[in-house]
Amino acid sequence: MRWDSLWINGHAATMSPAGVVRDAAVAVVGGCIAWIGPRAEMPPGTAAEEHDLDGRWLTPGLIDAHTHLVFGGNRAAEFEMRLEGASYEEIARAGGGIVSTVTATRAADAETLAALAAPRLERLLAEGVTVVEVKSGYGLDLASERAMLRAARLLGERHPVTVRTTGLAAHALPPEFAGRADAYIDLVCDEILPVLAAEGLVDAVDAFCERIAFTPEQTARVFDAARRLGLPMKLHADQLSDGGGAALAARYGGLSADHLEHTSEDGVRAMAAAGTVAMLLPGAFYLLRETKLPPVELFRRHGVPMAVATDCNPGTSPAVSLLLMLNMACTLFRLTPAEALAGVTRHAAQALGMQATHGSLEVGKAADFAAWDIGRPAELCYWLGLNPCALVVRAGRVVRGG
Repeated sequence: MRWDSLWINGHAATMSPAGVVRDAAVAVVGGCIAWIGPRAEMPPGTAAEEHDLDGRWLTPGLIDAHTHLVFGGNRAAEFEMRLEGASYEEIARAGGGIVSTVTATRAADAETLAALAAPRLERLLAEGVTVVEVKSGYGLDLASERAMLRAARLLGERHPVTVRTTGLAAHALPPEFAGRADAYIDLVCDEILPVLAAEGLVDAVDAFCERIAFTPEQTARVFDAARRLGLPMKLHADQLSDGGGAALAARYGGLSADHLEHTSEDGVRAMAAAGTVAMLLPGAFYLLRETKLPPVELFRRHGVPMAVATDCNPGTSPAVSLLLMLNMACTLFRLTPAEALAGVTRHAAQALGMQATHGSLEVGKAADFAAWDIGRPAELCYWLGLNPCALVVRAGRVVRGG
């Protein structure tokens, strides 16, 4: 047997039913895993390249499955306002929040937006992230939404990371549509999404279903449009109130429902029946100083898979460390380290519809993995401010470290 590369002398947290493999070997052919298991059981063969992991731990490449990585400007001034007592809703209703980022984003072209996002993406890559979801939603018109998504595609072309794009035109009401939310949803459904889909710029569709954004009825119209275009759906749901967003996402077979601090047990049951992933975003919970926790125990009880992501955005989660989110998921949301790690690997892949190719170390899946200078996998959730990533491999090729 002939392999392109062989990785030996390490331990693998496969995030598959195989669990932990001590003294593992991983063989790669054509960018995919051709064999994985205990080195003592490895079939005879030779490799063009052999890599000694020197006792390190391997995990699948991490997946940041909810980001707003592409944007112009920042909202540090709003951070100060919140510290002085203003709420997220008060800031948004006063013309701040998402809409304040729209002006800066509309002023930038795709190249500029990609250049602004590149350092943020590189920080994630340095922490072993090999797949990143990037949303639009700060353009809120066709030209600017297109520029954001083109910037996301450019990031995927220029950096050794798989980028999945999500059209989030239904993120907020643009100023020029003040008082005319239904008319804006008409534009989203009849023009923005069809054009972006025809140009191959969107892999999925998202919306913000909340009191300060769009109603369940308006969100359903966006999802109907997505369904007509053959695009999967996900939803910002129940972050600030129980608006039935989780159940709505489930009704449309959504890949994920995200935030979920106010989701009811009925919503959790609907997600379980639909196979919709619960996307937990502790960075926004932390920065907004929320007190109502997402119903983690209900997710466990009903068998809803939980993913964890940075929610990197300029207003409520200016976070570029997925490792920090692992710690927050454990300390704030009370996930176990095993649950948190599943949340940035196999469950994150499921939230992007990529579970057949990513999220675990298994034969036939992409040879995306990271090697860590740790004594046990739980250390990835333990350290604050320490990045133990020694090596990042994408499609069988070393892209960082080594």
